[in-house]
Amino acid sequence: MREIVFDTETTGLSFAGGDRLVEIGCVELINKVETGRTFHAYINPERSMPAEAQAVHGLGDAFLADKPVFAALVGELLEFLGDAPLVAHNAGFDFSFLNGELGRCGHPEVCRTRMVDTLVLARTRHPGAKHTLDALCTRYGIDRSHRVLHGALLDAQLLAQVYVELSGGRQIGLSLAVEVATIEVVAPATRAVVRPARPHAASEEELARHAEFLATVKEPLWGAPALG
Repeated sequence: MREIVFDTETTGLSFAGGDRLVEIGCVELINKVETGRTFHAYINPERSMPAEAQAVHGLGDAFLADKPVFAALVGELLEFLGDAPLVAHNAGFDFSFLNGELGRCGHPEVCRTRMVDTLVLARTRHPGAKHTLDALCTRYGIDRSHRVLHGALLDAQLLAQVYVELSGGRQIGLSLAVEVATIEVVAPATRAVVRPARPHAASEEELARHAEFLATVKEPLWGAPALG
């Protein structure tokens, strides 16, 4: 199964309020394993960068001035996304900017049925815990020491590892076919053995010895008169 884990950086919190996309990073997974294929782009937002947003991701007006606008790279982005499910942390936010930019340049929105929200997964699996990307990396022992500022591709790569753990860990892609052997125990067939009948009549010699023995018995019980 192919999935795309992605993250965005923006000029603020609301596309409808005039904020724009400035960076997108995507990581391809096949059966929950990273393939090494990525998509990454910085985007000229065609507006100034608020200081509070720049403090989060470090992307300023001077850096973004010569970057392509979204419409110039949308074809390449959509080709990479394909029809795969799209995984993001607090995915509603990222989808709102992705679909906002798509609509702005005349493309259909990405259907939200393709959305997989790792924030929802984390809240379900670890209720009451912290669910930020940093907190989840710490929980699962994922190295985030190089995450000084937010960055779309870096965060997507970290999120891909978190997503695998939230989905059950590295064993999730391993399918084991277990064959159950049914052993039928059959009792061995028995065959009747026919033996010749034993003789039951005493021989003449045996009768003679018996008579001699009885003659030696004094006052046998079988000869006493019956009690009346």
